[in-house]
Amino acid sequence: MDSRKMRKELENRLQHPDRTFSYDREKDQLRIENKNTGRGITIALPGIVAKWQDQKEKAIDEVVYYVSEGLNAMESQLELSGKEKNIFPVIRSTSFPSEAEEGVPFLYDDHTAETRIYYALDLGTTYRLIDSKLLKKEGWTADQVRETALFNVRSLSVKLKEDRVAENTFYFLNSNDGYDASRILNTSFLNEMKKRMKGTMAVAVPHQDVLIIADVENNTGYDILAQMTMSFFASGRVPITALSFLYEDGELEPVFILGKTKKE
Repeated sequence: MDSRKMRKELENRLQHPDRTFSYDREKDQLRIENKNTGRGITIALPGIVAKWQDQKEKAIDEVVYYVSEGLNAMESQLELSGKEKNIFPVIRSTSFPSEAEEGVPFLYDDHTAETRIYYALDLGTTYRLIDSKLLKKEGWTADQVRETALFNVRSLSVKLKEDRVAENTFYFLNSNDGYDASRILNTSFLNEMKKRMKGTMAVAVPHQDVLIIADVENNTGYDILAQMTMSFFASGRVPITALSFLYEDGELEPVFILGKTKKE
């Protein structure tokens, strides 16, 4: 499978009377737009081809599903009032676009040197990031959205899976509700986990659908966490960062793990 074949496959699978396709040969990107609204989604083909090598049809099915849902969401009328319980924060990398393709700024806040907090309206099978245009239309302030989203993320379940490797304990949160990484904003939860630590507490959000918390008790633990985080980062549908964070005094500090390192 190469980019040309992948492009043809996606065009066939996403074909619709109300959609147009355009291809940027230089960037190797395919754009799918709604004819009526002019809004659309641009996808980078090399990344999908790379995933196809490992996941085959599952990689294509996933792209088709999320592009279709995303385009449908763009056509729907969005309202914040009455949908307060559906507003959540989402974690993204600092390289994530700060505005929609139409040039409308998204509402976001700085989080760490590696991450930002965006805000989303959950639509059931997908969600839309909240931008300044929607805020103005609904008469909401940015603080209203922030407070509502952070309240809602604290209400999400925090069921963890636990694994013990080389005398280090790793906890995984992977509920696949789209907000696993967002749980990193639940400070009450992080502080409770901190009390359980025997060693140093480290946290990772390699992609949107996983949160890793590590109780690092020896140098090997840092190496395992680094490898684990990189593996998740490479396989995630919405990658965030391959770096981990130390959690101390309520603060997240990015930590570069090269070989066997340990913060003194």
